[in-house]
Amino acid sequence: MMAIPGRLYGIGVGPGDPELLTLKALRLLKAAPVLAYFVAKGKKGNAFGIVEAHLSESQIRLPLIYPVTTESLPPPLSYETVIADFYDTAAAVVAGHLDAGRDVAVICEGDPFFYGSYMYLHDRLAPRFEVEVVPGVCSMLGGAAVLGAPLVYRNQSLSVLSGVLPEDELRRRLADADAAVIMKLGRNFEKVRRVLDDLGLAGRALYVERATMQNQRIVPLAEVDPMASPYFSLLIVPGEKWQG
Repeated sequence: MMAIPGRLYGIGVGPGDPELLTLKALRLLKAAPVLAYFVAKGKKGNAFGIVEAHLSESQIRLPLIYPVTTESLPPPLSYETVIADFYDTAAAVVAGHLDAGRDVAVICEGDPFFYGSYMYLHDRLAPRFEVEVVPGVCSMLGGAAVLGAPLVYRNQSLSVLSGVLPEDELRRRLADADAAVIMKLGRNFEKVRRVLDDLGLAGRALYVERATMQNQRIVPLAEVDPMASPYFSLLIVPGEKWQG
């Protein structure tokens, strides 16, 4: 007799502070027979570090190890092709456990559907299996909290932008924004800072690295070393204050 397929859980574990794990995430995490997590080769991974203390010895740990961690690859390699093949393989591995009747919890730093790696498994597996997604505190909200920066007042709108955008496009979108969060900085930092200076927004912009983590750093925009801005960094341009 064929096993009843397991259920897939996409679980957001928050931006770094273990206490920002939700009660629902913790309950499902502890109950799952298989815990899957994305990680770079030779690393433990931030998401795994957040939940490690809550795991039991009986749970199967399923690391999904990235083949590359940079989008810059020598020809003829294509990052898009390499990473798409990786997600195909990772989905097949997870599906093997689900087909065997084991529930799988895939943990994801922040929120699964907000720049979360989980979404690439979701797109591949949700048509075939029962799925539940548990939202998590995303990095931009963790950043706003530690910076003490209300994001949007009253009827303002918030733009979430990628620092990878071409400079002209980034300038256009920021010029039209009431408030903005800029992510994916890293090597794009100097370009982003230049655009903020050009638009006269540098005075409002706030920068944080690894928000809510133990090694969190808040640095004045002008003092950020563009060659040392880590992946887990973001910029917030809060909305203009409104005295309600």
